[in-house]
Amino acid sequence: MSTKFIFAFAFLTMALARPEDTPGYDYSSPSHGSSPGKYDFNYAVKDNYSSNDFGHQEDRDGYGAQGSYYVLLPDGRLQKVTYSVNGDSGFVAEVSYEGEAQYPAEQPSYKPTPSYA
Repeated sequence: MSTKFIFAFAFLTMALARPEDTPGYDYSSPSHGSSPGKYDFNYAVKDNYSSNDFGHQEDRDGYGAQGSYYVLLPDGRLQKVTYSVNGDSGFVAEVSYEGEAQYPAEQPSYKPTPSYA
């Protein structure tokens, strides 16, 4: 009889502890006033030792974004990409190159110096 009483008491306790306002399972937009994002950022890297030169800049206001990025290519040209995104129009990019491609003369192959122990 006491085990029945314990189980009944446990079920009663769980029923009373259940929250009254249970969340729904359907999607609804957030009730708080959220607005589309606004930001701008940029970065640049220029390393003369390893010949790395690249960067990126972007501005966003609402659902539109515009920006550009660039990279120094191995052939010596600088590739620039300017882009924009306006709502549902998608990603629109314009690619340009600065400089002339340079191909150095063939380097002699590596030949290790003999070592005598």
